[in-house]
Amino acid sequence: MKRIAVIGQSGDIPDEVRHIAEEVGAEIAKRNAVLLTGGGSGVMEAASKGAKEAGGLVVGILAGDRVDVANDYIDIPITTGLYFDFRSLILVHSADALIMIRGGNGTLGELSAAYMNKKPVVIIETTGGWATKIKEVVYEGGYLDERRTVEIAFCRSAKEAVELVFQRMEEPIDVMKNTGQIGD
Repeated sequence: MKRIAVIGQSGDIPDEVRHIAEEVGAEIAKRNAVLLTGGGSGVMEAASKGAKEAGGLVVGILAGDRVDVANDYIDIPITTGLYFDFRSLILVHSADALIMIRGGNGTLGELSAAYMNKKPVVIIETTGGWATKIKEVVYEGGYLDERRTVEIAFCRSAKEAVELVFQRMEEPIDVMKNTGQIGD
């Protein structure tokens, strides 16, 4: 069973972003994949709601030790005892691929961790925040640096994001390519 993480802005998000995140969650569930999120509010909650309403399984990788911080759509809350940046690493390593919707600095850190660990990432570039800004600064149109670890894909809709992420998971990643230490 595939595990897709949705990363993005917590807190208040615009209605159009909420709708996109819900649709992404629903599309992931329709493909019988597990949705992973940080378990909180905003994009995480909207994607969780979409997946749950479509009959999917939703896992929240939570910061700290409290399950009561999980949004109402989480089926399996996993407490990490860790806080945001470290919890994010567990989320990234638990996923087969990631979809980025909107996002601030925390989401940018998750994107970087996914890239360094050769996880396929699809960004819905129409959702604002770093999801919109990152395309302006990527190297050669889809990489975070000159190592070209794994190409980031960009799209404009929820359905396209889920289609692309499933395609990307099927593409072989050259594990011998760019095997330098993380942070090189």
